[in-house]
Amino acid sequence: MQEIHPLLQPKKYRFIDQSTLGPGFSALQSFAMDDALSISVGEQISPTAARLWVHHNTIVLGIPDARLPYIDKGMDYLHEAGYEVIIRNSGGLAVVLDEGVMNLSLIFPNSKDLNIHEGYDAMVEFVRFLFADLTDEIEAYEITQSYCPGKYDLSIGGKKFAGISQRRVKQGSAVQIYLDVTGSGYERAALLKHFYEISKLGEETRFEYPTIDPSVMASLNELLGTSLTVEDVRERILKQLSEFSEAVVTHPLEGEEIEWFTKRLDQMIVRNEKARENLK
Repeated sequence: MQEIHPLLQPKKYRFIDQSTLGPGFSALQSFAMDDALSISVGEQISPTAARLWVHHNTIVLGIPDARLPYIDKGMDYLHEAGYEVIIRNSGGLAVVLDEGVMNLSLIFPNSKDLNIHEGYDAMVEFVRFLFADLTDEIEAYEITQSYCPGKYDLSIGGKKFAGISQRRVKQGSAVQIYLDVTGSGYERAALLKHFYEISKLGEETRFEYPTIDPSVMASLNELLGTSLTVEDVRERILKQLSEFSEAVVTHPLEGEEIEWFTKRLDQMIVRNEKARENLK
């Protein structure tokens, strides 16, 4: 039997489901939410937390994307394709979020005492457990021609279906993963392939942006021949949390957590506006 990573086995999980809030739920709110939860978990006000989130037709750009030579043209292209575009205040590169993509954040305490790889390893293990009845072929290594490539890309047969990032705030750490559940991984990748082509127009750049090959990306349904829905994955996640802990509690932000969320959201909005003002 596979050994369970210690980070995945707290006595209690706090489960927050924001996967059904609809198109009005902004990705800016998501990043502020994880920051607030990271502070709360880090200060041991909240137990280890798991948050689900879905955003409709949203492209999340990284700070390096905002430095593309023709980023204004690239953003115009994305808007014309029907996508909201936000720029996060952290590293990483562009990702596609839509109603077929389930996002999961696991927020762990004691981030300053943990090697940063521990959080990534825990998320990889969680996903392997999550779909253990369907496949034992999930691998973690960089898919270089995917969008937002990284050493913790998750793939099956060389095709990426998920990417992991991590943001540390004070004593808490939010490990975030997007899972392409339904739809076409190829089409999502093709959208960003065109975005980068339009935003670079063949110019040399100091930062190395990915040369995307849409054929290296796919959804879980495409890879496994299944008909999973994001709701199915939600139920799998909740079941997994229950198996890994003694209790799962569900309660919204309260008290200081609301103040932290509001402050972080305001900061996200201001930084996003400044990043847009600096676009060439």
